[in-house]
This record gives sequence, C-alpha cells and structure tokens, in this order.
Amino acid sequence: MDAITTYLHLPITDPTWIFFLVLCVILFAPMIFSKLHIPHLIGMILAGVLIGENGINLLERDASFELFGKVGIYFIMFLAGLEMDLQNLKDNRTKGIIFGFITTVIPFAFGLIAGYYFLDYSIPASLLLACILASHTLVAYPIVGRYGLSKSPSVTISVAATMIALLFALLFLAGLSGTFKGSNDVWFWLLFAVKFACYIVGMFVLLPKLIRIFFRKYSEPVIQFTFTLAVVFLAAATAEFCGLEGILGAFLAGLVLNRFVPNTSPLMNRIEFVGNALFIPYFLIGVGMLVNVEPLFHEGKALAVVAIMVIAGTLSKYLAALISRKALKLSHHEGVMMFGLTEAHAAGALAMVMVGVNLEIAPGVPLMNSAVLDGVVMMILISCIISSIATDQAAKKLKIEIENSGKKERRDSTARDDEKILIPINEPSNIETLMSTAFMMRNQQLKRGLICLNIINDADMSNKAQAHSRECLEMATKLASAADVPIQTQTRLAVNFVTATIHSLKENDASELLIGLHRKRHNGDSFIGQFAQGLIDGMSRQLIIVKMNMPANTIRRIVVAVPEKAEYEKGFYRWINRLARMAEDLGCQMDFYSTEITGHQIMRYMKDRHKNVRADFEILESWKEFPALRHELNEDHLLVVVTARPGSISYQKAFSKLPLQLQKDFADNSLMLIYPDQQEENNELYAFTDPHHQNTSSVNTMVGRWLSKWIGEMG
Repeated sequence: MDAITTYLHLPITDPTWIFFLVLCVILFAPMIFSKLHIPHLIGMILAGVLIGENGINLLERDASFELFGKVGIYFIMFLAGLEMDLQNLKDNRTKGIIFGFITTVIPFAFGLIAGYYFLDYSIPASLLLACILASHTLVAYPIVGRYGLSKSPSVTISVAATMIALLFALLFLAGLSGTFKGSNDVWFWLLFAVKFACYIVGMFVLLPKLIRIFFRKYSEPVIQFTFTLAVVFLAAATAEFCGLEGILGAFLAGLVLNRFVPNTSPLMNRIEFVGNALFIPYFLIGVGMLVNVEPLFHEGKALAVVAIMVIAGTLSKYLAALISRKALKLSHHEGVMMFGLTEAHAAGALAMVMVGVNLEIAPGVPLMNSAVLDGVVMMILISCIISSIATDQAAKKLKIEIENSGKKERRDSTARDDEKILIPINEPSNIETLMSTAFMMRNQQLKRGLICLNIINDADMSNKAQAHSRECLEMATKLASAADVPIQTQTRLAVNFVTATIHSLKENDASELLIGLHRKRHNGDSFIGQFAQGLIDGMSRQLIIVKMNMPANTIRRIVVAVPEKAEYEKGFYRWINRLARMAEDLGCQMDFYSTEITGHQIMRYMKDRHKNVRADFEILESWKEFPALRHELNEDHLLVVVTARPGSISYQKAFSKLPLQLQKDFADNSLMLIYPDQQEENNELYAFTDPHHQNTSSVNTMVGRWLSKWIGEMG
C-alpha cells in the first residue's frame, strides 16, 4: 500500500482533483449503498473511511474538509430548526423537556460509571466522557427530511431534547474546563450568564427585526440566500464567543428564520438543495476520514475502550428512548425514531474530546490521551451507523402508519379535490406576489401545477407586446422552478381581457382564479378596477384578489373578516383551506372576525383539519363594524375580506360600498379579497369527523341548498 501511495503521489493535493473526487463520492456512494439497502448517510461515512488517510490515503483531511464539514453540521442543525413546526414544538415542549432530561441524565450516569469503573479513568476524565455520551448530534436528520417527517411529534420531541442535552453538556463542560484553567469562580459564571442572556436577547429580539427589515427591502434570490447563510454563521460564531457550541447557534438561527422562510418558498428549496447536495455530504465524508481502525487490530485495550464506549452510549440512549416512549405514551416506531435521532455522537463529541486532549491535569499530562480520541472517533462512526439505520427503519414505518391512519373521507377529499389554480399575469411587479401566494395556497399532496396566463391585446401585436408577454411568463416559470412547483404557461390573443380570462378558466377546468389588485391609472376606475369587476360579474368560481405591501414571508398575522351566513356558501371550506395552508406555511396567527355561529363553524373545521394553525375568532356582530378593524391592523398584518357576489346567500347591501371602504380605511394595508365559489357544491368534500359535528354540517348543507334555490327563484 505504501509503495502504491508513493508511486501515485498520494494523497492528492490538487484542489481541482480533490473537489472532483469528493463530488464522485457524493454522486456514487448513495447509488451503490442503496442497492445494498444501506442508508446513504452511512455510505458517505464509510466512503470517507475508505478514501481517508487511514484507508487508501487517496485524500487527506485538509482545511477544506474542516471548513465544509463545519458548514455541513451547521446546515443539519439549521435545517432542523428551519423545518420545525413551531406550533408542534409549542404543543410538545413539555414532552421535549422530559425526554431531554431523561436522555441526558441516563447517558451521563452510564458514561461516568463506564469511565471510572470499567476504563479506570480519573473522575474529571470520567465526567468528560459522561458529557460526551450525554450529548448527541442530529446526524440522521436528513433521513427524516427525505421522508417528509420533519413535523412528526416524535421528531419535534427529539430535536427539542437534542438542544437540552447539548446545552447541559456544554454548561458542564464549561465548568469542568474552568476548573482546570483556574477560572471556575463566581465571576466566571456571572460573566457567562450575562453573555448568554445577551445572546438570547440578540437572537430572539433584535435579529428577527433585522431579518424582517432586510427581507422587506431586498427580494433578489441570491441576496436573500447569502443573507440567510450569514445569519446562520453569525449565530454560530456568537454562540462560540459566549462559550457555547456553534451547532447550538445554527439551530437557534433556524428557529428565528423559521417564520421568514416558508416551506413552499424558492428560498427554502435553495437552502435544502445546497445543504443536501454539497455541505452535509462533505461533513459526513469528513467524519469518516477521522476514523482509524488500525489500533483496534494492534492494541487490545483500544478495542475494549471502543466496545465499552459504544455499549454504554447505545444502551443508555436506547433506555432513555424506551423510558420516555412509555412515559409519554408514544408508539413503538416513534420510540425507535427518538432513539435513532439521539443515538449519533459527532460534532459535539469531537469538540468535547478535543477539549480533554488540550486540558492538562499535570504539566505535560493531558486529561485524555490520543487513544481516547481514537476510541471516541470509532464510537462516532458506529453510533452514526446505528443512528442512520434506526432512523431509516423508523421513518419507513411511521410514513406507512401516517398514510394508513388517514381518515377515509380525508383521502377521498384529496383524491377528488378539483383544485387547479389559474393566475393571469400581465404586470411584472405583481408576479412574485401572485406566485408566492399560490405556492402557499396549493395542495402539495395533489402535486398539480399552476396555470399562468398572459393575454396580449389582439389590436397590439407589436414586438414590444410579445416581448412583454415572454418576460412575464419566463419570470413566473423561473419562480416556479426555484420552488420546485410544476407550471403550465399560456398566451392568448384577445380584445376583451375579461372574456379571454373566463374562457381560459373554463377551458382549463380551473377551480379558482388568483389576480393582483388593480393599480389605479384613470380617475374613473374604482379601487378594485374594471378587470376584477368584470370577473366578479362574469364567473362563479372562486376569485382571490391580492395586494401585498410587503413580502409575504414577513407577515406576522392574518385578519379575516367573514360576513354573516358565509357558512352556507358552496365554497365555504375551500377558501378556509387556502388561508389555513398559507397561515401554516408562514407560521403566523390567523384571527377570524365573524358572527358567533359562523365563527364556531370555522373553528370546528380548523381544529379538525388544520390543528397546527394558531387560529382564533372574535365576534363581528354586523358588517357595520367592519371599518373598525383598521384599529386591529399593523403594517405587517394581512387583511382578508371574504365578500360575496350579488344574489348569493351571504351577500349584503353594504358590499356595494366595500371598494370605497377599502380605499378609505385600508388602502395602506396588505389586502386580500375573496369571492367564494358558487359553482361546485362539494365544499372541499368535507365532513366533520365528530358525528355530532357531521350532523350539524349536513343540516347546514340542506339549509344552504334550500336558501340557494329560494334566492334563485326570487331572482
């Protein structure tokens, strides 16, 4: 092997070849190991073992692996915070604290006993080993994301427990390190507490304001992506300055950015793509390159050290997950998921053992020697393999459980849902707003594309008009591609834009129309505009009119004004569904203002279908109180007005003055007007799961049909 290495001039040092070989590993390792039914994360680590200095010595673990590896582990923790359902976290915070306490204390005790009684370490060294076993890293989290389980309760509980375990281990490590350095006194802990408090205030009070201001002013994709990464590394760097680990800062950055980066946005797609395609694999390969298996075959004690560490670490984490599962009354597969996510020891363990190597119990005598470092690295490899296998198996089972436990009527609703959104686009300034709104409202499970329509005036077939049409459609296509959303673009020639839009709606069998609010150009135009008014009068499908004064991802609250008897409209549940998806994606509060009967009907639906949305309702006795809502709105709120067409059940005479009211009282607010569907009577094929509620829904439907028929006859 040495002769081959010398002959081939290994390890390779040319940057171009290094990057090429790493890309080859990232490309082929998942292909090869997937055929062996081994999670690709394990493949990356084993590939790193093979090509590293302790393998065939193809590459050495140089500064690039340290840099990209650190970025990779930050990305894993950042994505864990970014993809987390904050409402789910709030609902499961107690369970997360309980599991965090158990999965910290049990491994800590196992590590202390194993180090002192089985490995003959000193008390300080045993305490350091206990810290290593108590903490863990979410190495297997990308598997969770691949199966779409990032919002699963067991995953949320595990992520919360990870932060608790890591924070405890870091605090204990800081105290242990301070003891050896002679700085472990009252002033040390006081300074640490002050720095930690300042850090938390900066992260959760000052940073969100900075992010909101930045996203409002800059919408260019590259700038937003770069800014997001800068926030992550700022959080990580300041965490290290405060005496914490950078991975904790990266996770907190994900929590802070969670509300500003919707799951359906192009920015989220770019973050996940870059992380999963480059940085996370780099980290996994770098972990594998640290592993040195040679001492295991030459030193019997090294094998014993690794065996004891692995057994103590794995058994303690398994017991913690088992006890927590039973205490929290979770399923077997959820318990396996909790074990899998909390089993791996990687970045935190490596950082802690390096602290032990650098600390001296006496001049020239380190707290932990290189043999312990080799043992911890081997433990990292084995724990990552066990973690990946357990998480992968649990994710498969949980995915099947979720699909099989879906209610029949809900599956039927998804199967027969006629959702197909048509978006007329003619103004480049409105395209991003319309597309981002559609991304958040669409049903991702249906995997249906959006239809973007551009109409060219038949009397103006100039090159300029055609170039403008291409520009609009290309812009929409780029936005859809960035968000990984299918799109169909169409161009029509017409003299009457309203008629052309309605014809396109019917030809494409679209369920609804999403348009931008008219920009007033002539004195005779109303606040809504002639085009929108023509669509209101000429079509019966759902019409949504949008005007955003700020990027949608900076909205903190959605206020919905609902008229009396809105629950009798045929498209009642359709518009609630669209708004609920939007609120869930934005992670913002949604408040309905309606009569008591209508409000209870809305809340029953929200609790049954959209439990994760923070929703509430306030009494709005009559539409005369509608203008008073201006006192409830701030600049970062979205006002949604559910109105009705003349002749419909919930129509009121006051709606004829609605454009003037909006122009007078709400012109400076972000607005959305919704005209509910009057054509389909499936109400999103919804039936309450509670039998009592289902009967109520049936009665409402019968009354609605009778009233609709009566109004039609009177009209």
